[in-house]
Amino acid sequence: MTGLPQGATPWLHDVGRVIARYLYRPAYRIRVHGAARVPRTGPVVLVANHSSMIEPQLIFGMLPRRSVFLVKEEMFSGPAGWGLRRIGQVPVKRGVPDREALRTATEVLRDGGLIGVFPEGTRGAGDVAQAQQGAAWLVRMSGAVVVPVAVRGTLNPGNRRRFRPSVDVLVGEPFTVDVGRGRTALAEGTERIRGTLAALVEKLDRQREEKQRQ
Repeated sequence: MTGLPQGATPWLHDVGRVIARYLYRPAYRIRVHGAARVPRTGPVVLVANHSSMIEPQLIFGMLPRRSVFLVKEEMFSGPAGWGLRRIGQVPVKRGVPDREALRTATEVLRDGGLIGVFPEGTRGAGDVAQAQQGAAWLVRMSGAVVVPVAVRGTLNPGNRRRFRPSVDVLVGEPFTVDVGRGRTALAEGTERIRGTLAALVEKLDRQREEKQRQ
């Protein structure tokens, strides 16, 4: 059991995790809160907000276990695409249901792996005002627990602190979602996931504001 899709190279994945863990530390003061909340074993759907290109690497590096992220297919060209596939990341078409990507992700979850999803679908303010249904669908197909992760400080980080601005990663408590059959149940599950992640982002915003006032 590797927790990775077929065709991935486990040792390259592990090297990639080490690189990601330290890649941005020269440029940012990275503060990770609650990493111990990530289950070490068993199927997990990790959902995170998305403001910049930095969040995927930050989360990938800080996790205490192997992880497979759904990455927009535009990234899978040339040497970068080869590398992403070898470390076990999965290309996904944006804006349409991508059955191949979801099938691969479901197989990873049923093998006891961790799948990372950015339910907003694209970069933006990162406040999770809307969410796509892929995460809830994966939970329905696998019975995985959901782990929310909020990241703040990557969007316009130089506004408050010019040298090594602070970036915070907050891992929330794992929770379960009972996603039944049908579109209504899928929509309800999606809203539960969206609302929980949005609340975690708000919590992190308050913590950062309090720290700035100190």
